[in-house]
Amino acid sequence: MEGRMTVCNMSIEGGARCGYVNPDETTFEYLQGRPYAPKGEDWDAAVTRWRAYASDPGCHYDDVVNIAAAEIEPSVTWGINPGQGIFINERIPSVEGSADHDKESVAQALTHMKFTGGEPIKGKRIDVAFFGSCTNGRLSDFVEVAKFLKGHKVAAHVKAIAVPGSQIVGKLCTEMGIDQVFKDAGFEWREAGCSMCLAMNPDKLIGDQLSASSSNRNFIGRQGSPTGRTILMSPVMVAAAAVTGEVSDAREVFGVGQAVSA
Repeated sequence: MEGRMTVCNMSIEGGARCGYVNPDETTFEYLQGRPYAPKGEDWDAAVTRWRAYASDPGCHYDDVVNIAAAEIEPSVTWGINPGQGIFINERIPSVEGSADHDKESVAQALTHMKFTGGEPIKGKRIDVAFFGSCTNGRLSDFVEVAKFLKGHKVAAHVKAIAVPGSQIVGKLCTEMGIDQVFKDAGFEWREAGCSMCLAMNPDKLIGDQLSASSSNRNFIGRQGSPTGRTILMSPVMVAAAAVTGEVSDAREVFGVGQAVSA
C-alpha cells in the first residue's frame, strides 16, 4: 500500500490528472483496524462501497503501458522538476542533445543546478541528505533503510536529517529502535512533519547547497533557498549519498546487488 501511495503521489509527473489504484484485499487489510477506519457493520458497508469503485471486469482502457520493474535502475533527478530524471549511471542531458521543445527547460535546469550537460550525475558532492516526506517517510521506508544504514556513518561534511512521515511512524520507529540506528549513523532525528520537503521551520537549504532528498518535488526554491539545489532519489539512495557524501549507487555502497529498491 505504501508503494502505491508513492506511485499515486507522483503520477502527475507522468502526465496524469491523478493517480489511482483499484481498491482490493491489500487495501482493505491495510485499513482494517486503523484508528479512523469504520468498525463492525460500518466496516462491512464501507468495503462493499469501496469494491464498487474498482474498474469493471473486462472494461476497456484507452491505453495500457506495461513496465518491467526489474529493468528500472536506481534513478535520480538532475534538474528542476521531477520529470528531469535519469538512471544513476546515465549522464546529465545536454541542451544540444535535447529535443527542440525541451532545450529551454534543459538550459534553465543546467544553469540553476550548476551542472554541465554530458557529465555523470554519480559522484556529485552533496551538502545535505534529507530522508522524509509524506511520499517516502513511511515505516516501510525506515525499516528498509535501517537494514543497510546500520554500522555506517554519515560523511563529515553532510548534514543529514531523518523525519518520520507521521507521529505514528515516529512512535513505531522508536519502539523498534530504528531511530537509534539513524542517530548512531549521524542523522538528526526529528519529530514528524514536512521539514525540508518544503522548507518548514528552520529546515532549509542555505545558499546553493546541494541536497539529496527523498521528498517528492525539486522545484526552484522548494527547499527554502532560491539558489538551493535538490536531487530527488529514493530513501535508500539518500542513505547511500549521506554516508559517501556524494550521489552514489546504493547497490554499490551497501553491497546488495539488485536487492535495493529504486
